[in-house]
Amino acid sequence: MQTPLGDRLYRTVTTVCAAAIPLVLVLLTAVVLRAAWPALSTHAADLAFGTTWDVPRARFGALPAIAGTLLTALLALGIATPLALGVAIFTVDIGPRRLHEPVAFLVNLLAAIPSVVYGLWGVFVLVPLLRTTIMPALVPLGSLIPLFRGPAYGPSVLAASLVLAIMVLPYIASISREVLLAVPKAQREAALALGATRWEVVRDAVLPAARSGLIGGVMLGLGRAFGETLAVTMVIGNRHAIPDSLFDPAYTMASLLANEFAEASSDAHLSALMAVAALLLVITLLVNLLARWLVRRVAIGLPGSRWS
Repeated sequence: MQTPLGDRLYRTVTTVCAAAIPLVLVLLTAVVLRAAWPALSTHAADLAFGTTWDVPRARFGALPAIAGTLLTALLALGIATPLALGVAIFTVDIGPRRLHEPVAFLVNLLAAIPSVVYGLWGVFVLVPLLRTTIMPALVPLGSLIPLFRGPAYGPSVLAASLVLAIMVLPYIASISREVLLAVPKAQREAALALGATRWEVVRDAVLPAARSGLIGGVMLGLGRAFGETLAVTMVIGNRHAIPDSLFDPAYTMASLLANEFAEASSDAHLSALMAVAALLLVITLLVNLLARWLVRRVAIGLPGSRWS
């Protein structure tokens, strides 16, 4: 029996759409690697481990930018994840039902704010607050916690991390909320029937069932933090040095590209910037692969895990 024309057309269109995604990824990777190859073939070690960025002397050490990217993204994730999970749990299991949708709407609204607005808020509100109030209060702790040492500049790793945390929070919270809503209602009712409190229901029945999706949401937030450019560039201080504390200005790979790409006049400089872009692409890809592996491992239950 001949397949109807509509079915063949539908199959063809969906196949083309599915093939377009890996094709775009391959083409993007090929273009970036081709432009970055001159720098990778001559300055690979310097790019990965060097700390000096001196264009006239053709020194392109990207380690400070790599360190700044990892530090700001991980710190932002550490701040945003507990808040996002708290919001998700409140809007699904704990809070009054009449507040579930309004709170979820307000959180989702944060994702619609342009990054330049977050950057301006950081420059005019957060940075002065850090410089005059928060950092001076934390400086005495520097003798015990090295991360709080140094002068209170304002633009810093801490400022960038706080802005990033606010920006990734709605993504993690939104995904976490949908994952928690997908947990069967019968699972909650069974725990309640056994005498569990509402917190015990969430801790012992809901979160274990949702752990795979929750990890996926956190990793999505991490990927968002790696790629953010404009807001971070406005508040991080843009100093090409490995930060010794959270109070130090720093660089991320994205802010390095944003600041210098328009001024790249030589082929060596342009190729070095494309190499930094390639490094950012590789790091993002590795994080996503790690996320896929973690989600799969947690979904089946690790041996010895409390959830297995």
